[in-house]
Amino acid sequence: MLSSVSTDDVVIEGRALTKLYRMGEVDVQALHGVDIALHESEFVVLLGASGSGKSTLLNILGGLDVPTTGTVIYRGNELQGSDEDALTEFRRNHVGFVFQFYNLIPSLTARENVALVTEIAPDPLSPDEALELVDLGPRSDHFPSQLSGGEQQRVAIARAIAKRPDVLMCDEPTGALDAQTGKVVLQVLEQINQELGTTTAIITHNAPIASMAHRVIALADGRIKTTTVNARRARARELSW
Repeated sequence: MLSSVSTDDVVIEGRALTKLYRMGEVDVQALHGVDIALHESEFVVLLGASGSGKSTLLNILGGLDVPTTGTVIYRGNELQGSDEDALTEFRRNHVGFVFQFYNLIPSLTARENVALVTEIAPDPLSPDEALELVDLGPRSDHFPSQLSGGEQQRVAIARAIAKRPDVLMCDEPTGALDAQTGKVVLQVLEQINQELGTTTAIITHNAPIASMAHRVIALADGRIKTTTVNARRARARELSW
């Protein structure tokens, strides 16, 4: 069972998170006592160079990995100590993931790729609704090979949001795209955050993307170095890199 602790508008948080990997005979510490909280409807950018610990942190918060020490709390419920079935249910029902590479099934259409999620979610959008939200309704019967990279990433976003997740976690979602296509994908994430109120966390090494966020959390060497609140948030269409 998940144990209850008090929260306010925090959707998910990590307390004193550490992660130690064994690489042969060498221990590599990816996180050093990180404290982090993501709030309702917040748009957060986790910024840092490769190896800073940001992907490890996102995977732990999303239930894809577990910390060596520390606690992850989702809406007042501690995830540590949960069995694998409970963690699978947490990921399935509450967290959407978008990765740098789209992970679409080539033999399925865009609609069918999204339906893989809607068939197992308790209260999903329909595949067509999700594809309309990312402006791909007319392309729903196309296969991934018939779509551009940006369109494939938008299908991946539609798949992630179709289950109506509380949190959308995006790991370098524009990393495989050119700047113009990347901005289109960021506009979709911006729209999802605004229209659905989905708490959104994006990890990136691309500093200009940080200007979109409510908060920017900068990581280095497995630690949070700074947290900045943007007085004015830039729109995705304003970005350049």
